Amino acid sequence: MTMDIFLSLLRQTGLEGGRTRLDVSKSSQFLTALLLIAPCAKNDVEIEVVGDREMPYIDITLAVMEAFGVQVVSDGYKYFRIEGGQRYQPRIYNVEPDASNASYFFAAAALTGGRVTVQHLHLDSMQGDVQFVRILEQMGCQVAVSDIGITVTGPHQLKGVDVDMRAISDTALTLAAIAPFADSKVTIRNIEHTRWQETDRIHAMVTELRRLGVPVIEHQDGLEVSPSSITPAAIDTYEDHRMAMAFSLVGLKARGIRINDPDCVSKTFPNYFEVLQGLYS
Repeated sequence: MTMDIFLSLLRQTGLEGGRTRLDVSKSSQFLTALLLIAPCAKNDVEIEVVGDREMPYIDITLAVMEAFGVQVVSDGYKYFRIEGGQRYQPRIYNVEPDASNASYFFAAAALTGGRVTVQHLHLDSMQGDVQFVRILEQMGCQVAVSDIGITVTGPHQLKGVDVDMRAISDTALTLAAIAPFADSKVTIRNIEHTRWQETDRIHAMVTELRRLGVPVIEHQDGLEVSPSSITPAAIDTYEDHRMAMAFSLVGLKARGIRINDPDCVSKTFPNYFEVLQGLYS
């Protein structure tokens, strides 16, 4: 079936509604998608959630739905009911900066002892990934919050950390990329679910760090990275935008780093490398 025919069928038959059970143990994105379309169903939609996951992105989804006039009844993260036949209402809505993508620039400051400010981003953001700056703080960075945004200033030497990144796992690759430059081991825990994202991110991180000559121990739910000098290499990105953006940071401290398939960043940040280059100006 072609996509055009599939979309035509969707337009013709619509969404009936009803009750379903959804496993979110590998990703909450499926739940987000179902929640977003549920108000347009002909009848009520009830979703019983199974599987254990931190779900900060569901909080964002529900907040945005409410902002556009849609009501959702929920019992924690285990049950959701959305009345069918609702309609999203137009309004002016300010979109926050992308906290996940901001992590690369905060990490650039951390890695080089420089200073980076991301404007219009604040610690009370709905996006959990903004808390990545708290990990950088543990590593010796200075974090300043103002009306302008968040500023990270890097230290002379990064410190090692042992962190649970389950709630902010999109930034785990960022931390892994700068980990070899810390003064002691960096341990990343509780991110097993990232094995089922754009790629098996744990194994990809381990493989590419080892390609750089970095001692790494792989665990089912994370990895341990030891301090190391860097061997120049070309980094495979596995068609994963976050692999490309995270490992590009290594090139700020080590010569000879090449990123294979850099265009994969187009998924979320098409001009990432141009913006990164702009830090030099």
